[in-house]
Amino acid sequence: MAIQVKTLDQLKTMRRAGLVVAEIHKAIREAIKPGMTTSALDTIAEAVIKRHGATSNFKGYHGFPATICVSVNDEIVHGIPGDRVINDGDVVSVDCGAIIDGWHGDAAFSIGIGTIDPEDQKLMDVCEESMWRGIAAGKNGAKLSDIGYAIEQYTNSQGKYGILQEYGGHGIGTEMHQEPHVLNFGKAGNGPEIIPGFVLAIEPMITRGSARTKVLADDWTVVSADKSRGSHFEHTYAILPDGKPFVLTSFDGGKAELARLGVVVSDLL
Repeated sequence: MAIQVKTLDQLKTMRRAGLVVAEIHKAIREAIKPGMTTSALDTIAEAVIKRHGATSNFKGYHGFPATICVSVNDEIVHGIPGDRVINDGDVVSVDCGAIIDGWHGDAAFSIGIGTIDPEDQKLMDVCEESMWRGIAAGKNGAKLSDIGYAIEQYTNSQGKYGILQEYGGHGIGTEMHQEPHVLNFGKAGNGPEIIPGFVLAIEPMITRGSARTKVLADDWTVVSADKSRGSHFEHTYAILPDGKPFVLTSFDGGKAELARLGVVVSDLL
């Protein structure tokens, strides 16, 4: 398994790409409301990317036709923006990325629209927290599978949720998807050792029901087989030369969220 190890200068460029992704998330969070189409969100993302002199790493990827993925309710990941209207009570997941000078950023979030079923809100809260637990576990010197173990243990401690098996996180750098594949479940203590220069996109995907999924006729959209609602969160983080983590796609580098979990982020970026 060839894992790309980045230099500090390369990580600085990835931070620039990560901040563009953070700006896309911010713009969509501020704009999204009932009555909007999913394609309107795509237009917002496209404008942010253009304004920052970046390029989309989603558009054209294996033929994907849009700048972002927008997945609604039982759609979990890879939804194609179009004329679907977002309604009050929907759970909407947005996944996007950007490239700056050949280096990639990638992150995702789920958001409830209007008045939300408390169980849907808990689904999103559990998914997001499991992501942060995974990042915290993926520290310098840890084993790769420690991340998935942390995600699974936390998720299972919160209730009966389906953790997607076929999809997971990944390495990222000069390509959006690189080695290694990062499972969101499994035993601790396996896989390569995490070292400075590793950059990983951590992205738990869970449902309120079964972990079984199917892909729709568009060959992209992944839905839960039992129609249960899903949630998807993702951040790209790096281990810096000082051995500390830094979340490249978070405005504060992950400082606030990781501090809760006893992790200090690097100040090299």
